[in-house]
Amino acid sequence: MFESVRVSKRGAPDAVIAGVFKPETGRPKPDPQTRALPAGEAIARACDRPECTGAAGSVTETFEGSTRVLIVGLGARSEFKAGSLRSALAGAGRRLASAKASRAAIELAGPLKRAKIDAHAAGVAAGECFGLLSFDTTAFKGAGTTDRPQRPRLSLRSTDAVFEKGVARGLGLAESANLCRRWASTPPNVATPMWMASEARRIARGVETLSVRVLKGAELSKERLTGIATVGRASVNEPCLIRVAYTPARPARGARPAVIVGKTITYDTGGLSLKPTNSMKGMKEDKDGGCAALAAMHAIATVVRPRRPVVCLLAAAENCVSDNAYRPDDVLTFRNGVTVEVTNTDAEGRLVLADALCWACDREKPAFIVDLATLTGGVITALGSTFAGLWCEDDALRARVESAAEASGERVWRLPMHDEYREMMKSPIADLVNSNPNRKAHPIQGAAFLDAFVDRGTPWCHLDIAGVHGVDSDTGPYAANTPTGWGVRLLASLMDQE
Repeated sequence: MFESVRVSKRGAPDAVIAGVFKPETGRPKPDPQTRALPAGEAIARACDRPECTGAAGSVTETFEGSTRVLIVGLGARSEFKAGSLRSALAGAGRRLASAKASRAAIELAGPLKRAKIDAHAAGVAAGECFGLLSFDTTAFKGAGTTDRPQRPRLSLRSTDAVFEKGVARGLGLAESANLCRRWASTPPNVATPMWMASEARRIARGVETLSVRVLKGAELSKERLTGIATVGRASVNEPCLIRVAYTPARPARGARPAVIVGKTITYDTGGLSLKPTNSMKGMKEDKDGGCAALAAMHAIATVVRPRRPVVCLLAAAENCVSDNAYRPDDVLTFRNGVTVEVTNTDAEGRLVLADALCWACDREKPAFIVDLATLTGGVITALGSTFAGLWCEDDALRARVESAAEASGERVWRLPMHDEYREMMKSPIADLVNSNPNRKAHPIQGAAFLDAFVDRGTPWCHLDIAGVHGVDSDTGPYAANTPTGWGVRLLASLMDQE
């Protein structure tokens, strides 16, 4: 939509964005601060028009001389939060893009003061909105497409310095989220496990606080990373564990690392438990947990810069079919000694995650672990595309993740863990099965399986993002049929608490 978005005061704005709340009765009216803007009288007149209702996300357009003025509906004041701007400003952003506007002033100080909203937090949400709108949905269009839209460059400003500083931070977070979205969109003939490793090295280049190590081939066997090696062995694209480490310039004394784990299945055919044709399309996005984890490291190193070290582990493999593919009935022995009977080769994500969780506990000595995965279709049945499923039995970590979800607008909903679910995953042949065919509590099965690979006493949170990692229609700042980059901003917010 935009080629780039930045904060700049160079040149006079060719557009102004103001906001009004939806009143309980009657017409919306601009507050005194908005009325005092140079375009205040034009805004007041536009508020008298019938199409100007103040409904959340609505846009009413007018002009003050040659300056375009967009009046954004903010919804009911009692329901308004800083994060509401991520969606409320999306319509204005689309209008600016279609009008090829290049310089816009966002003037919301009056409504924010009336609603008692922190200006910096509101600015972050506004910056995220415009940054996410800049995602290029036409990156893989070629010479056969002659009508690719022109994407303007947009600069933003505000007379509220605190809000403007928040906008700059929000744009930085959105840049990281858009990295995730680009990786998620990249087709599997390009985005192989080793391509993901090369992207990790690329973002670390020039960032002194980031380092990358890639374990592949014989090193996977040496480190007993059985799940990654087994799932990926049928593909010509070799599997790997990608370790990305953030080492702060001034680390807090004695701080153990936070560990982020991402399922990075670059394509999932289902293996010998082959997916039906219509279920295989779109499986390039089975790497989206890993894409989010890696992009979060970019945000952590370039925007957040916490004093706690952070380690990211991407369990990367392609689940294919060949004469050496792993089979139902195989029994695998993992790094921590747990044995697993394979009952379904299409439940491969939990096998590669098990390796990363074992490594995290064994080698990283983490303060806590958060993993992200497009793990189950069952979580979509349970929660739709409104919430990601959350499993976390550590009260302190769960509270922090829920707070980060609130701050980032990436919603989570806690689902249960219980010994009866763990019993469901027991095997008559080995310690565990990787999938229980009875389909009961399907999303919880995955969490219950992973629980066996986390050391007792280690705070751990599992996020199943299968329902929230993409959108089917235009939704807030996201265009139809695009990835959302879900989890990048949540993880950045989580580490910002440090």
